[in-house]
Amino acid sequence: MRTRLIASFALVGAVVLTAWSVQQPAAPYTLETPRQAAPGRLRVLVLHDMEGLSGQDDWHTFDFEFTDAYRRGQQLLVDDVNAVVDGLFAGGATVVDVVDGHGSGNPEPDVRRDLLDKRANQVTRDTPFRQYVDLVAPDVYDGVVLVGMHAKTGSGGFASHTFTYGIEFRMNGLAITETELVAFSWARQGVPIIMVSGDDRLKRDVSSTMPWLEYVMVKTATSASSATLRPVAEAHADLRAAARRAAERLRSPDAGGFKSMRLREPVQAAVRAVAPASLSPLRNVPGVNYADEMVTFEAPDYQAAYNGLVALTNVASRAYPSVLAEVVRRRPDGEQAILDYAEALNMRWLDVESGRWSPPAATAAPRRYFGAR
Repeated sequence: MRTRLIASFALVGAVVLTAWSVQQPAAPYTLETPRQAAPGRLRVLVLHDMEGLSGQDDWHTFDFEFTDAYRRGQQLLVDDVNAVVDGLFAGGATVVDVVDGHGSGNPEPDVRRDLLDKRANQVTRDTPFRQYVDLVAPDVYDGVVLVGMHAKTGSGGFASHTFTYGIEFRMNGLAITETELVAFSWARQGVPIIMVSGDDRLKRDVSSTMPWLEYVMVKTATSASSATLRPVAEAHADLRAAARRAAERLRSPDAGGFKSMRLREPVQAAVRAVAPASLSPLRNVPGVNYADEMVTFEAPDYQAAYNGLVALTNVASRAYPSVLAEVVRRRPDGEQAILDYAEALNMRWLDVESGRWSPPAATAAPRRYFGAR
């Protein structure tokens, strides 16, 4: 009897285990070994952000509107980038391109050309392009390095966010950083992320998804607006050494153990908003899957998912002016400014309805584009 009971329990356990296994969702992505770089050639793209820099514990340094602080941030940025560029060439890189992934509001690149290592090229085009998705082309780069990156929304990192203030991106159930966003994009061509720099919270964010990275922790976040800094010279030495190791590893027969992260398709995507962003205006829109400040949708592939995430972010960021209204109302003439706004808003509507208004003519002069704007 005891033997029969044990056998029965084993059978039930096997059925339950099988059912549990079937119900588990598929992994968000698959890992692939990239091709080895061609002999005598190693091409690396350096994409930089501006919140995860060494020597930086003041958020004003990454915002173009705060002129003096931003100039200091530009110097911190180019110093980090130059350390990485130097390390990449020391490790055997033959081409190093730099693209702006930050978008401070500066009409020029955040990295100053006159300060950038002359061996590196800045990526520019005659027409606008999106640095996360529009650079991806076959047989252009062998690896990607991310400099000055930050942790994701809700992580407690220095200036932590995803894409912009108050936004969280999810792909196939995984709340992602911008590092993983870039990794998924480049995986479409089998290109791996090989090195990242940022704070301790970003390291924690990506340690489980990208354990093969050469990661340089340049500071420890103590809040979203403060950090304990490492000595800058020490951080630069580590950036240079990590970049050299990353390049050397990428040239090895197994591509140094680096992996590209191919997102499973179709993609289950979501945007979650926290203040100052909000998705609540979509609450009662038919066909929109909204719940608790999050909108979910299915997309056929990464590109469509990315486009949808950005579109929803544009909706969520419409809540930002509520902060402006708070600031204006606190001023001595705040109520009058709000009244003036109401007057202008109503007159714009009435002028359009009366045929008295048309949008101003576009007068944009020819320019070069460099990624984030």
